[in-house]
Amino acid sequence: MTSKFSWLGGIVLLFALAGVAAADVTKSLSDAPTARISALFGAERGALSALPKSALSGQAPAAPESTIPVKYTNDWVDAQPAPAAGPEVSCLAKALYFEARGETVKGQFAVAEVILNRVDNDRFPNSVCAVVNEGTGRKFQCQFSFACDGIADRIREKSAYEQVAKIAKVMLAGGARALTKGATHFHTDQVRPSWAHRFPRTATIGSHLFYRQPS
Repeated sequence: MTSKFSWLGGIVLLFALAGVAAADVTKSLSDAPTARISALFGAERGALSALPKSALSGQAPAAPESTIPVKYTNDWVDAQPAPAAGPEVSCLAKALYFEARGETVKGQFAVAEVILNRVDNDRFPNSVCAVVNEGTGRKFQCQFSFACDGIADRIREKSAYEQVAKIAKVMLAGGARALTKGATHFHTDQVRPSWAHRFPRTATIGSHLFYRQPS
């Protein structure tokens, strides 16, 4: 209870500060009520944006409640409708294609879980595209190997891409995240990154090992 009220108090304080800032802004806008109101709401939005996502929800980041039951079979995925074009679907599908197209359907869903778990975690960017592209262009900073391997990201296997695009659509729409127990990291069984011994392992699916970032 104490932590809940502490962040509520923080919101009140931020709103109060936002009100002061808005008042300063609106002194010169006495003849423009619409602009004055816009400035006030802008200041309040700024105060809210300074808070972590977990504070706004009153609890630790968590995967959204599933709205779509998932079956980890090729037949089930094939039966799903093709997704409409959109940046989030495209970014997630591209990551699944280059990181997991050689895996089973279950393994592809597991990698999708990691990306979406990162989106929900305050330690990572808050959109799929930002998570997938984090570190791109900075040496040894890419979070996903395909983004920095120096190889052009060309989709050469159309059927494989169509499959992972359907998986991306399902997961973005609220598909169950029941495979990796909140994992935020993974690597193949051919490598052993330095962080692997410090992070709790949550699952092994196909050639990928999954881990959850320590609290």
